[in-house]
Amino acid sequence: MKKLTFTFIFILFVLTGFGQAKKPVLMVVPSDQYCISRGYKMVFQNQGMTQTLPDYKTAMQSDPDLRLVITKMGQIMADRGFPLKDLEQELKNLEQERAESSMLTSSSSGSEMAESPIDALKRVAKADIILDLDFDIKRQGPQKYIVFNLRGLDAYTAKQVAGVAGAGNPSAAASPELLLEEAVLSHMDNFNAGLQRHFDDMFANGREVKVMIRVWANWGQNLESEFGPESKELSEIIDDWFFDNCVQSRFNLSDASENFMRFEQVRIPMMRTDERGRERAVDTRSFVSDLRKYLSGMGITSKLYLRGLGEAWLILGEK
Repeated sequence: MKKLTFTFIFILFVLTGFGQAKKPVLMVVPSDQYCISRGYKMVFQNQGMTQTLPDYKTAMQSDPDLRLVITKMGQIMADRGFPLKDLEQELKNLEQERAESSMLTSSSSGSEMAESPIDALKRVAKADIILDLDFDIKRQGPQKYIVFNLRGLDAYTAKQVAGVAGAGNPSAAASPELLLEEAVLSHMDNFNAGLQRHFDDMFANGREVKVMIRVWANWGQNLESEFGPESKELSEIIDDWFFDNCVQSRFNLSDASENFMRFEQVRIPMMRTDERGRERAVDTRSFVSDLRKYLSGMGITSKLYLRGLGEAWLILGEK
């Protein structure tokens, strides 16, 4: 009986630990609408077009209600076992990275790197899910209440995986963070269940990313050129590699020619064991780097270019 009890406790402990290991890493970020409508924005010209982007740093420094509400939302999620990245700390990390890369330019044109604030923040924070939060504190006579819209966005694909919206009950004394807590608590179980379903799917079926294979114009070869001992076309070799390395061989070759291959719905593993036997997280860069190394063994030089967290280009012919 004691042995049976010990076995049951051990299994329960393992399952509990496994469930905790599968929790997604979250980061709460104010929505574009919230920032821009309140003047926390950056406006600049991009190829003749006026572009407006949110300024998260100014928003956090200037809006005490936003800071309190984000802190409360983080606490609500942490109480339910979801690990969090702190927006303010990640903004500081981003500032440091910008300072370090301020002199980094293209070797050919002298151009600086182009990246939107949210893409840069996603890349630095490495969060799985962005909690896109929009709220407004309204008045009803002497009382206040909060209206909110919360979306869970996959940081790699920008797809919405969970969402909830609603309004709280009016209160004469409650602070903004308490108004938010009262408004969202009744919705959080369904919201968190949606997040967990998405993350469970990623562990079972892989994280979804995009990969583009392209060819430098001066290479002298293309994707119809034959390589390897079997003299197979390069496009077929690459297609076979994706079949062998995607989770459950799940990917979609949506378009292709002699000069490019576009892979979508590419399911990459969340974790892998490295050459030293260590479990390591897999992202788009490390996954496509494995393809680059594989092609390098066939004498094909290539350059890896990342477009945000969830998309990578591998350009064949030279670095």
